[in-house]
Amino acid sequence: MGKKAKVKSEYQHPNKIGIKEAMGYALGDAGNLFVLTYVSSFLKVFYTDVLLITPGNVATLFLVTRLWDAINDPLWGGIVAKRPPGKDGKFRPYLKWVAIPVAVAQLLCFYNFTTIPKVGDNPALVLVFAYITYIAFGMMYTGINVPFGSLASVITDDPDGRTLLSTFRAIGGGIGGAAPLLLAPFIIYKKNEADPTVKVADAHGMFYFAAAMCVCAIIFYFACFATTKERVKSEAKPNVNMKKAYKAMFRSRPFIVLAITGVLISGQLQFASLNQYLFKNYFVNTNLSVIGTIAQYFPMALMILVTPKLSKKFGKKELAGFGSMFAAFAAIACFLMRGMFKPNGDKFTIIIFMATLFIIGFGYSFVSITNWAVVADVIDYQYVKTGIKSESAIYAVYTFSRKLGQTIADYGGLMLLEKYAHYDVQTMSNAGYVAGTSDRILTICTLIPAITYTLIWLLYRFGYPLTKEKLEPIYEKVRADNAALAEAEATAE
Repeated sequence: MGKKAKVKSEYQHPNKIGIKEAMGYALGDAGNLFVLTYVSSFLKVFYTDVLLITPGNVATLFLVTRLWDAINDPLWGGIVAKRPPGKDGKFRPYLKWVAIPVAVAQLLCFYNFTTIPKVGDNPALVLVFAYITYIAFGMMYTGINVPFGSLASVITDDPDGRTLLSTFRAIGGGIGGAAPLLLAPFIIYKKNEADPTVKVADAHGMFYFAAAMCVCAIIFYFACFATTKERVKSEAKPNVNMKKAYKAMFRSRPFIVLAITGVLISGQLQFASLNQYLFKNYFVNTNLSVIGTIAQYFPMALMILVTPKLSKKFGKKELAGFGSMFAAFAAIACFLMRGMFKPNGDKFTIIIFMATLFIIGFGYSFVSITNWAVVADVIDYQYVKTGIKSESAIYAVYTFSRKLGQTIADYGGLMLLEKYAHYDVQTMSNAGYVAGTSDRILTICTLIPAITYTLIWLLYRFGYPLTKEKLEPIYEKVRADNAALAEAEATAE
C-alpha cells in the first residue's frame, strides 16, 4: 500500500505577504525618518544657535504650527479617505506625488536666513521665515505620512503580515532615524575658534546635511512606491461619513488609549532631542549623541529578530506592556542616580548614562516594533464596530496625536530650558559646561523620560483592551468582509 500524500493542513491566508514586500514598505518609513528625525533632533539647535532665536520664541513657534496641524491633519485624512483608488491604488500614489515637496520643505527649514541682506539684521523677519518654512514642512509631511501609514492596512489583512509590516517599518524607521543621529554630529558641529575644546553649530554643515537627507528621502519614497502592492480592495466610490467616523473614534476606548500613547511615545522621542544640549553643555562632547543613538537603537536591532514570534505567541498588548514597564524602571533609576553624574566628560558618568539608555532602548523596542501593528488592529476594531472603512481618518488623527506629543515635548522642553535652566543663546551657543544651567539641563533630561515611560506602561497595562484573545474574532470578520468585497467587484467586472 503506497504512502498517502502529505496534506498541508495549515491555513494559508489569501493576502499573505513575504519579507520582500515588507522590506519595500520599510523603505517608505526610512524616507519619512530621514527628514523627520533630522528636523526633530536638530532644528531647535539650528534655531537657537544659528538663527539666534530665543528658546521661548522657538517654543511658541512649535506651539502655533502644531495648532495649525489640528486643522491640517484631519483635512488630509478627509482628502485621502474620499479619493477613489486609481490604477496605482488608493494610497501608493502619494508616495510619488508628495516625495519631492516634503524633502524640499525640510531643506528650506535649515536655510540660514540671517545671510539675506536686510533680513539678517531683523530678528522678526528671521522668525517669520522660520514660521513659513516649518509650517510648509509640517503640511507636506502629513500629506505623505497619512497615506503611507494607511497603506499598511491595504497591503494585507493578514495579522501575521501586519506584524511583519510593523516589524520592518521599525527597521526602516531605525535606518532613517539612525542616519541623521549617527552622522549629523560629525558634519553639523565645528570647533569654536575661541575655544577649540568646545564645538558649536555650523550653519553650512547643517544645510548640507539637510540636502543629503532630502535626496535620500526622495529615493526611498519612490522605491517604496515601486515595491509595494495594495491587495485589500478599497471601495471604488468611497462614501465615507467623516463626521460619523470621527465621532466613533472618540467613543472608542482602544482608539482613545492609542491616541494618548501616541502623544506620549512621540513626545518622548521628540523630548530626547534635548539630549543634544545635554551632550553639548553638560558632558561637553557632541559626539556622545552618536553613542547614545547606538545605545538606544542596538537593542531594537536585536529584538527585531524575535519580536514577531513573541508577538504571535503572547500578543501585541502584552508585549508592549512588558517592554514599557522595563523602560519605565530604567528611566526612573536614571533620574534617581543623576546626583552621581559628573560633568565635563567624566568617563564613569558617561558609561552609566549610556548603559541606562541601552536598557531603556531594550524595553522600548517592544513598543516601537509592535506600534504600527497596534494601529492596524484599532483600524480593524473600528471597522467591525461601525462598518466604516476609515483607515486614513484614523491614521490622520493618530498622526495628529503624535504631533501633539511633539508639540508638548518641544514647547515644554524649550520653556524648561529657558525658564528653569536659564539657557541664554548668546552665552550657551558658544559655551561648554556652565554651572547651574548645565546641571538643570541634566535634571530635565532625566526626569521627563521617567514620567513618560511610566505613563506609557500604565496605559498599555491597564488601559488598552485589545488582548490577543479579543482580536481573533475581529480578524475573522475583517477577512470575511474583504473576501466578500473582492468577490463582488470581480463579479461586477
